[in-house]
Amino acid sequence: MEITAAMVKNLREETGQSMMECRKALDEANGDPEAARIILRKKGLATAEKKAGRATSEGLIAISFTADRTGAAMVEVRCETDFCARNEVFQEMVKAVADLAAQEPEGNVEPTPAIKEAIQSALSMIKENISFARGVKIVAPRTGAYVHHNGKVGVLVGVEGEASDQTLSDLCLHITFADPMGITVNDIPADLVEKEREIARAQAMESNKPANLVEKMILGKVNKFLSANALLEQPFARDDSRKVKDILGEAKVKAFARFCVGI
Repeated sequence: MEITAAMVKNLREETGQSMMECRKALDEANGDPEAARIILRKKGLATAEKKAGRATSEGLIAISFTADRTGAAMVEVRCETDFCARNEVFQEMVKAVADLAAQEPEGNVEPTPAIKEAIQSALSMIKENISFARGVKIVAPRTGAYVHHNGKVGVLVGVEGEASDQTLSDLCLHITFADPMGITVNDIPADLVEKEREIARAQAMESNKPANLVEKMILGKVNKFLSANALLEQPFARDDSRKVKDILGEAKVKAFARFCVGI
């Protein structure tokens, strides 16, 4: 069967592969476009396997809301270079992956076949190792989100109760800046609290103060650590005379997530 320039052009537009690769695939498939697409897909998978070991330290974060905005998903997709992260194909793929993640159940999002397919398609055109780093979906009566202008930091928050758009926006910006470990002091990992307690004890013991004062010093340092890392107890970024819990009124933070590319 004669391989025409139009056939090569159509295959290139569909797959994103080079004209030469499309011509080779059509030759191998005896002019059958569907068979040629399968050949290119197999080659793409083989290429992906070769690249899988290469480090992915760059990337982007994207967020997508459900239609009723009571749910939202945030994903981090990594690549090898910042040049790739600025590539339009990569950026559109990350947005598509976020849309797919928004269709998943609440909680951590694992790469579904559809997500893997979207990444594979971009990889075949970009020629870099691309990987799904993580994803999360939050469901709440009110959801807010923020992605920094460089696409490297993103925040997702879910709130129960009355909360204005401005409050949600302020809350997201605060989390971006303050990087809390949990919502309340009870959400701070126990091992980190214990480690901080041991550091405080060692420092207090060096002061040679009475035992009762040593214990007060330890308690004070631990409480300071908890307040600095629990969202509701943190000084509000826009007005440090108030705590985050003071700006929420009767609303309650159900969940939040903060992603930073590569961290």
